[in-house]
Amino acid sequence: MPTVVLMDVSLSMTRPVSLDGSEEFQRKNLAVHGLNMLFEHMASNYRLEFTTLMAFSSLWELLVPFTRDYNALQEALSNLEDYDKTCIESALHGVSNVVQQEWGSACPCQVVLVTDGSLGIGKGSLRHSLLTLKQRGDDKKFPLPFPFPTKLFIMCIANAEELQMTDAMDNLEELLRISGGDGQIFTMEGPLCMKSVQALFGRLIDHAYSPFHAVLHCGNLSSDVQVFPRPEPIVVDEEVEPMPRTVSTEVDEVGTGTTDELEEEPSASQMAGKSPNFCVLLHGSLKVEGMVALVQLGPEWYGMLYSQADSKKKSNLMMSLFEPGAEPLPWLGKISHLGPISEAAENPYGEDDSKSPFPVQPPVKRSYAQNVTVWIKASGLQTDVQKILRNARKLPDKTQTFYKELNRLRKAALAFGFWELLKVVADLLERECTLLPDSAHPDAAFQLSHAAQQLKLASTGDSQHSAFDHNIVPMHTDFSNTEK
Repeated sequence: MPTVVLMDVSLSMTRPVSLDGSEEFQRKNLAVHGLNMLFEHMASNYRLEFTTLMAFSSLWELLVPFTRDYNALQEALSNLEDYDKTCIESALHGVSNVVQQEWGSACPCQVVLVTDGSLGIGKGSLRHSLLTLKQRGDDKKFPLPFPFPTKLFIMCIANAEELQMTDAMDNLEELLRISGGDGQIFTMEGPLCMKSVQALFGRLIDHAYSPFHAVLHCGNLSSDVQVFPRPEPIVVDEEVEPMPRTVSTEVDEVGTGTTDELEEEPSASQMAGKSPNFCVLLHGSLKVEGMVALVQLGPEWYGMLYSQADSKKKSNLMMSLFEPGAEPLPWLGKISHLGPISEAAENPYGEDDSKSPFPVQPPVKRSYAQNVTVWIKASGLQTDVQKILRNARKLPDKTQTFYKELNRLRKAALAFGFWELLKVVADLLERECTLLPDSAHPDAAFQLSHAAQQLKLASTGDSQHSAFDHNIVPMHTDFSNTEK
């Protein structure tokens, strides 16, 4: 999980802090001291993670791109310059751009915002930004929430009493809420001094950057491993009384299997073994053989280990977590039922590998009477709409087929809550009606107008016209060629 450090270098950060018996320090000096402490910790415990350093005042600047070189980050901290007023909104736009250019919008990221709690003045201040949230067009949207999963940690080089004397704390809490609420505001306790700032960043480290140590077992072999980022507790929604599930510090390898498409796994944690014995052996074996290893993370909770390269020369041992449960992958069946082929009554793959026990067939055959309309890709939806339009151009000869396809699309749209689709198709049918040639049968215009009107009624959500079991029937006309 990459980290963005966003450092406030506005003039308010240069305010002096008097320390008894020593020279005066600026708030910026305290912030730099705390960040150096964080970088030293990450260099020791999170050395495989990427971190970037950005500075901001009224504008933002990328000081160090995403890197694992913490010496470069500390050197950039020692060369910070002072600028003008605070503009947090501009800085957050910068964070969004930098992260998406490097990692896209799927990679979770941690943002550490270091500031003194000053909101800025006038237009561009955080106060002004939050007051105008609902008065913006799409081209001037507030950058939060970010388009990628984020944890926002706000490190205030100020104590809570100072922030509460103004509306600073209220605005920072609102900023955290808009970001998704998955983060925390940290304030200094006691006087502003080196000891207090160390305690401030120590609380951040304990909360977000504490290492997760575990033991990986496989039979008589075991290895101490460190997992990062730290696995988060999850809550299973289906449970009557949901309780957070956490990864056990004793991880057991269940078995291995071949793999073709590992990139589809949505979540992964990088692992670095402290002991280069079993962990290195496992990593090398999975890499060479192109296989995965199933691991048990807790009671009825499984995952898999595999090798993934982040460059031509470097690869990491990765861990993906499955959803908790005895059958996280339906096609694989219950994980507890897996075992060596030698223990089976007969070879499940046949003597010549001509068959496979997978995918596991469900015990009860599904009683679907007909194929269900599913739009996984845009092309599928486009095909169904084009089929309706083709039949619309052949009315009245294709009246029954036209209404059959129309009702199929209508039911699927209602099932998905896709009300906008009904209105769009109604507009398309009205357009087809205006494009009918002079030689077209009169009944075609009546049927198209009738179908469009019925779809518009269904799109309103009215109970009478949007009932799922209701079918649109052809309009009865006096023309002799009308199909019934």
